[in-house]
Amino acid sequence: MAEVNNAPWLTLLGWGESGIAGLNPASREALENAQVVFGARRHLRLLPPLSADLHEWPVPFADGIPMLLDQRGRRVVMLVSGDPFWFGAGTSISRHLTADEWLALPSPSTFSLAASRLGWPLERCTCLGLHAKPLTRIRPYLHSGRRLLVLVRDGEAVAELAALVNSFGFGDSQLTLLESLGGANESIRHCRIDAALPNDIAHPVAVALDVAGAGPALPLTPGLPDSFFEHDGQITKQAVRAITLSALAPMPGERLWDIGTGSGSIAIEWLLAHGDNQAIGFERHPERAARARANAANLGVDWLEVKEGNAVEMLNEVPLPDAVFIGGGLSQALLDALWQRLPKGVRIVANAVTLESEALLAYWHQQAGGELLRLELANAAPIGTRRGWKASYPIVQWRGVR
Repeated sequence: MAEVNNAPWLTLLGWGESGIAGLNPASREALENAQVVFGARRHLRLLPPLSADLHEWPVPFADGIPMLLDQRGRRVVMLVSGDPFWFGAGTSISRHLTADEWLALPSPSTFSLAASRLGWPLERCTCLGLHAKPLTRIRPYLHSGRRLLVLVRDGEAVAELAALVNSFGFGDSQLTLLESLGGANESIRHCRIDAALPNDIAHPVAVALDVAGAGPALPLTPGLPDSFFEHDGQITKQAVRAITLSALAPMPGERLWDIGTGSGSIAIEWLLAHGDNQAIGFERHPERAARARANAANLGVDWLEVKEGNAVEMLNEVPLPDAVFIGGGLSQALLDALWQRLPKGVRIVANAVTLESEALLAYWHQQAGGELLRLELANAAPIGTRRGWKASYPIVQWRGVR
C-alpha cells in the first residue's frame, strides 16, 4: 500500500536582505526542495539558482492568493519578510488554509534586527507596521520618552511620517533610518525629526523614533480635552464625556454604536481604549460626519465607520454592538427600534439636555429600569470684580441594559 504524504504543501519562509546566507538548515532544505517559489521582486532577486518555478507576488497583495492556492499539491515556498506572523503575510495567507496545509519557518524580524542594532530592549519598544496603513496611526503612541520602531513603505513615507510627528509638537525626537537591515547594503543613519532628510533612502526601510518634545500626549484616562477635537459645538464636553465613557465601560474587542455622533468624540475615545475595539457612528448631517472621520484620522483611529442618515433606518444594516450611546436624535421611535434590534445584555447610555428628551428618559427609566442621573457642572467665572459659578445646561443620563 502506498504511503500517504501528509506533509504541508506550503512553507512560509522568513526571508531577509542576507538572502540564503541568513537561513537555517531547515529553511535551506525547504527552499532547495521547492517546486514553486513565490516572493516579492526584491526577495526573488536575492535567490540563488533554483530548479523551482519562480512567481513574483502581485500588487495588490490579495491578487496573489488565488495564484498561490492554484499550486496546492505541489511543494511551494512563499518568501516573506522576517517573521511571517509579526506584521507579516502569514495571517493573510493562513486564513485561506487548514492548519495541516502550511508550515512557517521564521527568520529574525525587522523589529528584532533594528532593536539589536540600536541596543534597545525590544520588549520596551512599541512596534508598528505602517507600510500599508495610514501614518496617522502613530498618534496615540507619541509621548516624550517613548521608543517606537515603525515599518514604512519607502523613503517618501519616511518624510511624511517625520513631518507628521513634527506637526504634533515632537520636533526634538531623534529619528534613525534603518535601511536594508541584514544585507550587504545595510545602512543606519541618525537625525532629528525636524531636520532635512536624505533624498536617497533605500527600500526596505524601517524608522526608529526616540520621542521627545513638548507636544501634547493623549491622556490614558477617558475625557480628552475638547481641544483635541474639531467641532461646531456639537460635542459631548470633556467632563460629561469622561462620565459617559465610564458608564459605557469599553472592554477589549467590543463594538459601540454612537448615535448622533457629532464630532465623534465618544466613539473615538472608545476606540482609543483598546486597539481591537470597533465603533460605528450614526450622523444625520454630512458635514458633521466628515468632521468625525477627520477627527478619528487625526487621533490615529481612522477605522471609525460613520453612517450618514437616520439611525432608525440603518440599524438593521450594521453588525450588532456590545454598547450603545445616544448623544443626539433621541426619540421614542429610536428607543423602540433599539429594543427590537438589540440582543439581551447590550449596555445603553443616553444623554439628554432638553426637557422633552429628559421626560422621555424618565419614562423609559420607569419602563426599563437602569439608572437615571442628573449631572450639573459649573465653572468659576468673573462677576464684576469678583467671581461666581457659571452653570452649564444640566445633563440627564440614563444607563441601562437591554
